[in-house]
Amino acid sequence: MSEPDPSSLTKPCQRRKAARPQELLEAGLRLFLCKGLAATRIEDVAREAGVSKGTLYLYYPSKDELFKAVVRHYLTEVIVEAGNLADVHDGPSAELLHQLASTWWLRVGSSEASGLVILLMNEAAAFPELAQFYMDEVLAPTHDLLRRVLERGMARGEFRALDITSVVYGMIAPVQFLILHKRCTSVCVATPIPLEPERFLGTQIDILLHGLAIPQPPSEKIS
Repeated sequence: MSEPDPSSLTKPCQRRKAARPQELLEAGLRLFLCKGLAATRIEDVAREAGVSKGTLYLYYPSKDELFKAVVRHYLTEVIVEAGNLADVHDGPSAELLHQLASTWWLRVGSSEASGLVILLMNEAAAFPELAQFYMDEVLAPTHDLLRRVLERGMARGEFRALDITSVVYGMIAPVQFLILHKRCTSVCVATPIPLEPERFLGTQIDILLHGLAIPQPPSEKIS
């Protein structure tokens, strides 16, 4: 007779408790995106997650802390994973840029989490501390990651020397456009000019790479 799986012996209440932080983050994301930062109340999130307000406070002591946890879970963790991917990548830097773009679209751009970017754009003035948190936790690490990739390509002789800060902003701009486009077209019955996000990102990177690549001398024709 085979031994029972230890995980099957875990009590339902224990399994429920282990899953609770994730459930609270999911509820927080839904309500923040639906109602905004100002209008979301902590009791609304608790109700959405099916717990008491006191239970929610055990995990996240305030609405601001819950929002920060949502940002860390849905955005910061993706940046950390992308950084780990960059650390172990030993192929061409152009290939790495394509991988990072695909990962971002799969994990953030195509998901509800992309709405966090719009949310911060709309409410940054009313919540300057959270806007600064977003700058520190999301934008700055993103800049650092892309800077590393560009410096890597330049050091390996794959990219020509350019102002890295300007190039980084040039890489982020198409991503922000995709988020805005997704938000605007989500309420439309049909769009006059369809856009395929992954193809769009690939094209933008190709355009960027042609500007970054070191021109190669034309090969001599053999007569």
